[in-house]
Amino acid sequence: MKTILSLLTTILFSFSVFAGTGNLKGKITDSNSGDPLELANVVLIGTKFGAATDYNGNYLIKNIPEGVYSVKVAYLGYTSTVFKNVKISSGQDNVLDVTLSASSIEISEIVVETGRPSVTKDKTYSVQSGVVYDSRSGRSAEVAYMINGVPAGEDFEPGNTEKYAAINENRMLSAKDNNFSTFSADVDRAAYSTIRRFINQNLIPDVGAVRIEEMINYFPYPYPSPKNETPFSITTEYASNPWNADHNLVLIGIQGRKITEVKPNNLVFLIDVSGSMGFPDKLPLVQMSMNMLLDNLAPTDRIAIVVYAGAAGLVLPSTPVNEKETIRNAINRLQAGGSTAGGEGVKLAYEVAEKNFLKNGNNRIILATDGDFNVGISSTSELTTFIESKRKSGIFLTALGFGQGNYRDELLQELADKGNGNHGYIDNILEAKKILIDEMQSTLVTIAKDVKLQVEFNPAKVDSFRLIGYENRMLNKEDFKDDKKDAGEVGSGHAVTAIYEIYPVKGKQVQPTESKYVQTEIKKSAFSTDELLTVKIRYKNPEDSVSQEITSVLKDDLAEMEKASETFRFVSSVAEFGLILRNSANKGNANLSSVYSRGTLASGSDKNGYRKEFLTLVEKYKLIKNSRLEGRR
Repeated sequence: MKTILSLLTTILFSFSVFAGTGNLKGKITDSNSGDPLELANVVLIGTKFGAATDYNGNYLIKNIPEGVYSVKVAYLGYTSTVFKNVKISSGQDNVLDVTLSASSIEISEIVVETGRPSVTKDKTYSVQSGVVYDSRSGRSAEVAYMINGVPAGEDFEPGNTEKYAAINENRMLSAKDNNFSTFSADVDRAAYSTIRRFINQNLIPDVGAVRIEEMINYFPYPYPSPKNETPFSITTEYASNPWNADHNLVLIGIQGRKITEVKPNNLVFLIDVSGSMGFPDKLPLVQMSMNMLLDNLAPTDRIAIVVYAGAAGLVLPSTPVNEKETIRNAINRLQAGGSTAGGEGVKLAYEVAEKNFLKNGNNRIILATDGDFNVGISSTSELTTFIESKRKSGIFLTALGFGQGNYRDELLQELADKGNGNHGYIDNILEAKKILIDEMQSTLVTIAKDVKLQVEFNPAKVDSFRLIGYENRMLNKEDFKDDKKDAGEVGSGHAVTAIYEIYPVKGKQVQPTESKYVQTEIKKSAFSTDELLTVKIRYKNPEDSVSQEITSVLKDDLAEMEKASETFRFVSSVAEFGLILRNSANKGNANLSSVYSRGTLASGSDKNGYRKEFLTLVEKYKLIKNSRLEGRR
C-alpha cells in the first residue's frame, strides 16, 4: 500500500534572515507512528545547504538565496524523497513538514510562496523518477553536496569544509652539524588522486593536499626485485637539479618483495552510510568498488560488513566469498541516511575481525568513508588511541576516502598510520580498480612493518640537504634503532621513493686537526672516500617485534639529469610539479614547461597510462592558472 507523504507548508515572517535570502524549516516524522525522526538529513540539491533534524525531528536551514529548489529528505532505513520546485522567497520562514515511510511512496510538487497559504499542485511524482540514487535499482542521479558534521537541528553554512593537515616544508640542514636524516616509509598515494580530483574540476588543489612523496609514490617504477630472502632492494642515483642549478638531486628507491604465496583474507568492511555519503562519488562508488573486489577474491576468503550512521551495526557476518550472492546482496542493500557514529563502528569492526581472526592469513579492516565522524568517538586523539591499542592484534587498517566537500583527509591519514595500514583516496572507478584489483596484494598483504629509512650524508662532500616531502613522517635520529617507535608498513610489491635536494661542498675543505680526546670535526677518512651518502633501512617482519637492517652506499658520481635514468627523470618531473602546486619557497626556477617536457621524455614505461594522465593534469593545471579562474576554495 502506497503511503502518501503528508505535507504542511506555512509562512512566517522572520527577522533572522538576510536580505535576498529565506529560511526553510520543518519537522520529519514516521508515517506510521508519527514519531519524530532524529538525525534525518534535509538537503537542497545542487547546493551546500542542508541540516540534520534534532531530537524532536525539527530542522532549520538559514539564509538560503531566494529561488526555487529541489529538496531531498533522507533517513537510514527509510525511502529517500525528493520535493521539486520548492520556492524560497526573501525575508521569509518557509515550513516543509514531511512524513517518511519505508514503503513505496509518492510525493507532491509544492510551491512555497510568501504571505499566503502554500499551493500544492495536482501533479504527483513517484520517488523512483526523482533525482536520488537508489542502490537497489542502480540508478544514479543529480545529488546535493551535504555538509555533515554539525549538531543536529542546526543549519549548514555554505562553503567547503574539507580538511587537510598543514605542511611545514623540510628546510635545508647543515650536513656538518647534523648529517643524519631519518624518516618513516610512506606507501600512501591518496594525495595524488585528491590533486587529480581538484584539477579535473578546474580547481587549484588545497596546499595541504599536496604531499609530494605521495605524488611520487603513486607511480610504479622498474626497480630491481630483492635478491635472496631480503625483503627490499635499494636503488640510488645522483644527478643535477633542473630547477636549481646550484643544487643536485639524489633518488633513493626501495622495492619490496612481491609475495607469491596467496594467503586467505579475513576482511571486514567498515562502511560509512551516514547522510553525507548519499552521493554518486561516495556510497554508490563504495558499493561498485566492493562488488569489483568481490569478483577478484578467492572462494576461501571471508568478508564481513559493518556499517555506521546513527549507530553501528553488523550488516553481514563474516561470510566465505563462495557465497557471493549473499555478500553482493548485502552490499547492494546499503543506503545512506542519518549522522555518523564512526568511533562506534571502528570498535565493532575490530570485534568482528578478532572473532574471525585467521592465524595464517591476512586480517584487515577496510574503512570506506568521507571521514566526517561527528557522533560517538569523534576526536582524533580518542580514535587513534583506540586503534593504537589494537596494533598488536595482527589486524591492519586500510582507510579509503571517498567524495568531496566535507572530506577529512588528515583524519583518515592518521587513522591508517596508527592502524599499521595504508591510506588511499578513490575519486573514480578506475582508481578503485588500481587500489583494490591491480594492486590488491600491495594493499592487503604486508611484507614488513615499522619500516624506517636513515640517510647519512658525507659532510666532506655535502654542505647541506633537504628531504622533499615526508614532512609528517620525519623521525629523530635516535628513533631509527628504537624498536618501540612506530613507522610505516610496506605491502607486497610496494615501492618507496624519496628525493633529496643537496647543496654540494664548493672549494677545498679544511682538514681536521688531531686531538687526543675530542673529535669535533669531520673525520679525515670522509675526505678520501668517494662515498656521497649511506642509506640504511630498518624493518620488522610482520610477525616479529625485533628489527633487521640493510645498508647501501651511493658514490659521488654526478650525472646531468638529461642522462639520468628514465625513472629519475620522471620522478624529478613529479617532484617539480608538487613544488609548483605548493608554491614552495624552495621551487627555485621550477616551471610547468620544464615539468611537461621532462615528464614527456620519461614516459616510455607507461603500460597503464598513469604517466600520460599525469601530463594531462599538468596541461589542465596550466590552463586553469592562465585563465585566471583559479577557483580557490
